[in-house]
Amino acid sequence: MNQVHRQGADDLQSRAAHVAQRANWIRRSALKMIFEAKQGHPGGDLSAADILAALYFDVMRYDATQPNDLGRDRFIMSKGHCTGAFYSVLAGAGFFPEEELSTYLQPLSRLNGHPSRTYLPGVETNTGPLGHGLPVAVGAAIAGQIDKADFRVFVLTGDGELQEGSCWEAAMTAGHRKLSNLTLIVDRNRLQQGAPTEETVSLEPLGDKWRAFGWDVVEIDGHDPAALITALETTGDKPLCVIASTVKGKGVSYMENQASWHHGCPNAEQYAQALRELAQ
Repeated sequence: MNQVHRQGADDLQSRAAHVAQRANWIRRSALKMIFEAKQGHPGGDLSAADILAALYFDVMRYDATQPNDLGRDRFIMSKGHCTGAFYSVLAGAGFFPEEELSTYLQPLSRLNGHPSRTYLPGVETNTGPLGHGLPVAVGAAIAGQIDKADFRVFVLTGDGELQEGSCWEAAMTAGHRKLSNLTLIVDRNRLQQGAPTEETVSLEPLGDKWRAFGWDVVEIDGHDPAALITALETTGDKPLCVIASTVKGKGVSYMENQASWHHGCPNAEQYAQALRELAQ
């Protein structure tokens, strides 16, 4: 299994710089897709960009030319509405041509509003209805445990998504089975559709909850590539929850920390401003 995404970089500083560069590309790509399609979920796309870049361009083991290789690491995008960022990272990693990103949300395009495993290589399972990704990831990790396989399973959830009961049923099972091959990343931007998470259904103390369910927990800055790489490479004898503190709309001043940009499309002037800010 080739790890072509690391490009031979061994020192953490070089690896982090590469991840930061790719994360900025993901942000620009996702905004271009949303602007041209006139719809999308820019806030969550931008908050998750660094996480996705660290996974696909540094940490995960995969070969995009053999997307069904049994030895591959698995990634499940539970916050499946954030397809601008997800499709961008899949294309950037070589699962399908980058030129196809221009078809986003068009009739008959493979790039639906929610990812479909029957359409695109690299999509492990259909997601979009929140609360489903972690249970699927737990199932994949159990399969790996039974087979004594060495692949790892990564899953990215939104924080508002953790208000779904199915997440905690899965968390309890993962803790009970000591699924050390499972890593959950929480995109902790503290905003969901329409309001802050803590005003909707409070999640805190979030780290303590995962520890109580039998997980190891690491809390980091979700926009620090070196911290992301270090955390995502961590393994132990329990499942790992990485709580990545992020900013919704990261990198675009008028989108940052604004629940109104959970879903929406910038106008031409706003799009031009976003590209200027992301070029800095």
